[in-house]
Amino acid sequence: MSRAHRAGGVDKTRGRGGRYLDSSRDLVLREAALALLAEVGYDRLTMDAVAARARAGKTTIYRRWPGKAELVVDALNSLKGVPGVPDTGSLRRDLRALVESITSAESQFAARVMIGMVNALAHDGELRRVFGEKFIAPRMAAFRTVFERAVARGEMPGGHDLDLLAGLFPALALQQLVMSGELPGTRFACQIMDEVVYPLATAPAAGTGPATEATAGGKPHG
Repeated sequence: MSRAHRAGGVDKTRGRGGRYLDSSRDLVLREAALALLAEVGYDRLTMDAVAARARAGKTTIYRRWPGKAELVVDALNSLKGVPGVPDTGSLRRDLRALVESITSAESQFAARVMIGMVNALAHDGELRRVFGEKFIAPRMAAFRTVFERAVARGEMPGGHDLDLLAGLFPALALQQLVMSGELPGTRFACQIMDEVVYPLATAPAAGTGPATEATAGGKPHG
């Protein structure tokens, strides 16, 4: 979706065909998609059903989104928001602030929406591509920026795989969702940062610490 502007007192967005569209319809369509996703899951969600729920024509949807995956992921981003990147001057505080912003909007409805997508992600390549590019990538980029700043400050050693570190919280959040049916709350998310991510990020990277007996060619003591 492109930048919005106001015309005649109504918010407008430029649609896929270049014409300006009523932004209020975007909200209705996103809400319809999210409600259906929570109710029936991604595989059974259809554009016809979204159009019926929103009392709109399918052409109204396709002027805004090229397909179901783009609509659903855009709606999910509107529900959860794209996190900003905190800059408190402290890695620990930045990590906590970041996950607090991510988890503050969590709810049982958000959990049902995400559960509605999990099974489809395993077998739907188009959904997996769009979800990765539009939902996961911005969140991983925020974590990566936090880590890069910490390295620049000297608070975190160099040599770490920052993409691997950035993917830890999304992976653990998905595990929590699959195992419990709930998304991580703020308290649990901060615990992950304090007890898992922060210690790993501030420890020497693999292969950069003091040589072990094995790497130095020594033999372990009995």
